[in-house]
Amino acid sequence: MTKEEIMEWLTAVTDPEVPVLTIHDLGIVRDVEMSDNGGDTTVKVTITPTYSGCPAMDVIAIGIRMALASHGIKNIIIENQLSPAWTTDWMTEEGKIKLKEYGIAPPNRKAYQALGLFEEDNAACPRCGSEETELVSQFGPTSCKALYKCLSCKEPFEHFKCH
Repeated sequence: MTKEEIMEWLTAVTDPEVPVLTIHDLGIVRDVEMSDNGGDTTVKVTITPTYSGCPAMDVIAIGIRMALASHGIKNIIIENQLSPAWTTDWMTEEGKIKLKEYGIAPPNRKAYQALGLFEEDNAACPRCGSEETELVSQFGPTSCKALYKCLSCKEPFEHFKCH
């Protein structure tokens, strides 16, 4: 087995809060290391949560363990790395397209500062594409999303905030 194979296996692990996204799409897998312990391979996966205290990380860790175990890996270490902090800049372009198709406006710029989570965005409506939208609430159902409404089609939508 190679590091590339393991990374490919991990693309099957989805985010429980936005199931259309994989952990690869989110860019939370920071590293994969393998070591041989007398014939048994240990795989260490280093992940960075989208924000400190993200409740989905336990479910993601279980998903990682299940994905690796399904390929015969028994010795698995999952390490959370908090620094550097995760940023939406690590998301793949494919992941941003998936978000939009799912009905969530993707992050549309680079984070300008460490506390970019609190910077206001201009979010285009993922349904009709209009840029005439209005922020309803800085915080949506999860800390990483804000609530908007489209002034053209009148539909509410979530926006994955840049941070």
